[in-house]
Amino acid sequence: MGSIFSNISFASPYWLLALLLLPAIAFWYWYKRKQHFVELTMPSLEALKGTTSLRGKLRAILPILRALSFIALVIALARPQKTLKEEEIKAEGIDIALVMDLSSSMLAQDFKPDRLEVSKKVASEFITKRKYDRISLSAFSGEAFTQCPLTTDHRVVKEFLAGLQCGLLQDGTAIGMGLATAVNRLKDSDVKSKIVILLTDGVNNAGYVKPITAAEIAREFDVKVYTIGVGSLGDAMTPVSRRSNGQYIYGLAKVEIDEALLKQIAKMTGGKYFRATNETGLEAVYTEIDKLEKTEIEVTSIRRYSEEFYRFAFFAMLCIFLEMALRYTLFRTIP
Repeated sequence: MGSIFSNISFASPYWLLALLLLPAIAFWYWYKRKQHFVELTMPSLEALKGTTSLRGKLRAILPILRALSFIALVIALARPQKTLKEEEIKAEGIDIALVMDLSSSMLAQDFKPDRLEVSKKVASEFITKRKYDRISLSAFSGEAFTQCPLTTDHRVVKEFLAGLQCGLLQDGTAIGMGLATAVNRLKDSDVKSKIVILLTDGVNNAGYVKPITAAEIAREFDVKVYTIGVGSLGDAMTPVSRRSNGQYIYGLAKVEIDEALLKQIAKMTGGKYFRATNETGLEAVYTEIDKLEKTEIEVTSIRRYSEEFYRFAFFAMLCIFLEMALRYTLFRTIP
């Protein structure tokens, strides 16, 4: 048991005061023992010298066992805890709203297998890096919706992200509505830094909120917007129509991204515009955003404990059981 005393603290240390009763209990035991055994006055003990039996000598362990059980029980009540791990974390957390374009053009095959799947994969890797951030997820095409509100449960965010697919909403590219939906999730946050990462591959052609109006709203609430234009240069195999069964028909189409608008939104809000023409480029974009957005929060000390009281409780029970077993068997006395 000696090894567990290293790095030990007590959750209820006031119980240790009960150990002060130990001398009083010892005195009481000695006093009752004198009353129990009759003293005989004899002229000499020479004749009894060496007559004490081994059983009589071993009987002295009974009060020792009782004392040990008392000590162990008191320590158990004080709830000893062993510090397993202690660490200081300097977290760098902010609120991040991810906005993903779900227009049919995101199924273009200039990224393998398509733009949407690559965008989801890279965004998921970015979420993994942002260990201490609160993250929300919004999506848009011809309209917009919030897929997941701000949360630190990144597993849930990644599950919602993986479930995004084109065709969930009316087709189109409502950049303004996508941005406004994300800003609505951040506007009431009291953190120092709030950012939106808006990814699109097209030109705004739908929605009742203009992109510049949404950018002005973001600026009003101190939300910084990073915009990402995703798509190769030139032409790409893109959905151009749809069959009656919902299957997309692909054709070669020119990649058109309103870079001027995306740059303007980023500039208005203090963010930055990025262009990603392939998966490696998109990964580099998220890596740069990860480096740009660092906000220190207070240092937190985390300690993890393991309860050790059960060891002492078990030892106390063992001593009591052994003391009673010896008292009423091997060391039993006849009145």
